[in-house]
Amino acid sequence: MCIEFSRESSVCGRTVLKLLRSQYTMEKITEKLLLEKGSPKTNKLDKIKTLNLSKLQLKNQDLPVKLLSGLRSLERWDLSGNRIQEFPKNLELPALRYLDLSDNQMEDVTTLESLSHLEELKLEDNLYITVSDNHKLMVLLPKLRMYNGKDVSTSANHLRFVYSENLRTRTIAVWEKSFSLPDPVTAEKLSTLEKNFVNAAQQQVKYGPSSVSDFTKWRVEIIAKEYLLSLVEPKKEPESNEVTETKESCEISTPTKRKQSPVADANIRLTPRKKLRSDLPESPVPVSPRKTALRLKSQPLTDSVRMSPRKTEPPPVTPTRVKSCSKPLRLKPLHVLQCHSKQDNSDDFSTQLWACAFQPLPDSTDDSAGSRLVATCGGDSVCVIDCETGMVMKKYKVSGEEFFSLAWSTVLMSRGGGAPAQHCSILAAGGKRGLVKLIHPRNNMAYGEFRASRKALSVLRFNHQQGNFLFTGSYDNKIVMWDIGGVDSQYNYKVVQLMLLETSATPLHICLPPTSPSTHLLTACEDGLHCFNTQLGNNNSTTKSRSKEMEITFPIYKKEDKDHDYHTVDGLSFLANDIVASKNHLHGSIYLWSWSKTKAQRPDKKNRTVCAVVLAELQWANTEIPYLALNTCPGQVYVVCGDDKGRLWTYHITDLQNNRFQSGKPIQPTEVLEWPTPVKKGQSQVEGPSINSVAMDPELRYLVALSDKNMVIVWKRDERS
Repeated sequence: MCIEFSRESSVCGRTVLKLLRSQYTMEKITEKLLLEKGSPKTNKLDKIKTLNLSKLQLKNQDLPVKLLSGLRSLERWDLSGNRIQEFPKNLELPALRYLDLSDNQMEDVTTLESLSHLEELKLEDNLYITVSDNHKLMVLLPKLRMYNGKDVSTSANHLRFVYSENLRTRTIAVWEKSFSLPDPVTAEKLSTLEKNFVNAAQQQVKYGPSSVSDFTKWRVEIIAKEYLLSLVEPKKEPESNEVTETKESCEISTPTKRKQSPVADANIRLTPRKKLRSDLPESPVPVSPRKTALRLKSQPLTDSVRMSPRKTEPPPVTPTRVKSCSKPLRLKPLHVLQCHSKQDNSDDFSTQLWACAFQPLPDSTDDSAGSRLVATCGGDSVCVIDCETGMVMKKYKVSGEEFFSLAWSTVLMSRGGGAPAQHCSILAAGGKRGLVKLIHPRNNMAYGEFRASRKALSVLRFNHQQGNFLFTGSYDNKIVMWDIGGVDSQYNYKVVQLMLLETSATPLHICLPPTSPSTHLLTACEDGLHCFNTQLGNNNSTTKSRSKEMEITFPIYKKEDKDHDYHTVDGLSFLANDIVASKNHLHGSIYLWSWSKTKAQRPDKKNRTVCAVVLAELQWANTEIPYLALNTCPGQVYVVCGDDKGRLWTYHITDLQNNRFQSGKPIQPTEVLEWPTPVKKGQSQVEGPSINSVAMDPELRYLVALSDKNMVIVWKRDERS
């Protein structure tokens, strides 16, 4: 059946169609539409956090940059089901973490470059997106972790650092072989040189599969231009040595509160005793046997401990002002646990406990939201303990292992089915076997392991800004940086080695500067304190080994003799963005020193050393027992270190600007918490052991101390203080 229209009806139909089209084209993005489609409901654009503009047939020209730039708090944006070919250039949305551009007509992914904080992106059903485009996105978006519902952290970091570094090396080789700067350098000559250099590099640099040749040429062009610019305009040295302090945050998931049966020994009771600083003993402390689990070299023991030479000749200090407060927080012993016993034997007082750390929490305005879960390791097990109840929430045992270190972090877990990825807290632990165990405590899952070294692991540390970057230190005098990526709902994961740092002795502690954890690494070793440059993507190859950038020395070194070597640094932690607390074995003091002022010095050309710019000394115990690690609580400005008698030396560092440091007078501890002398039924008191490690939650509501006699002591702050 055929229906014919008259000329008049045909003209009328076209008129109606034009009218409909004109009405549609008038419906552009307006402030009113954004407020209607956004949430939470508000009358201000900068309050919108989620925006759904899907299936509106939007084109490029329908996205006004000036109006959209007002969405300063926008975190999630759904633009799926439209007709967008490219994203508005220079549209900066500082809070945007999630963007859905699926089912569009995207052609140029480089227009997304301004979204530097984007973590999750969807681009399915864009017919013109190629494999090379996918690779470009990984480089353009430095924080991208989830792409089309899959965790791409590992492959993205490989492209950003390892792949790019290989291209950079090959590009520089092209320059060195065939090019040089003109003399004199003029704009015209430089423009011609850049064009020729880029063309030559794109033709000669062959790397990766042919399917991503477009990406390789694109990346080579960028690298070539950057390299040429670096030759013409070398980076200037900073005029000021001052370091700007900025606060960084990381998102970490909330810990589980599920309880299990306690492993604390109910037969042990506490007899707490405290000793204030005015009651400190002056006589030498009897020597107890040295620990052997982490020691590489043995030294003869003397009948008594030699007093530190700092008493007679004070170290040079700067006029920075430091004071220890005389009004301490009141802490009381709450629990004693023997949760690492061999074969769960409550008579085991020989297992040494080595490391503990509180599970961090996401940023919260609620001051009561401090973490109360602490992880501890020693012997063949790792435990997660609820400090308030004394319950052992989780316990992981590995037969034949001896755990020496652990560290918490946060990675993304993809859940599949189109659901957004979520952050989850994980725990890494390692020790004698050289293997790193990856644990997801909330789901009670030890989901993987990988070999980090053929020798035992001495220390683990995560980058607190890049949660999937893990550093492992081992007894073969190496520190390795790994990308452990994220994990999917089936607990699949991938680990890639990114960097190798060569140390001259066993690394005992690793610290990353709070404000710049991706640029430098400090490691306390058997033979001193070393600093490494850990920036990825510079002219150093990421996969090749790097030697130390400098060694930081201390005034006590000048007092060494044939019987006393003070080089072993067995305590290290940042107290503030620019204040480091460190401890030299046998010294009897804890140094507080400035990171920025120390780093700003020019290292000695021969041995690459700089002297720590010491701010103050804190008086500590006189002992020959090594590896008694200190720790800090930056939020409460506390330094705590245990000794070989079970005591906890606490220092509340306040009034950094109002009190001058008095040369030659080490700061006394704010309070010394005596060993609480637990008593087991039918047995005598347990004498004070060596305190190998301590940890505090950010609000210092709890303090946890680990001993070399298989006891975890949990202290709690008295809120009345």
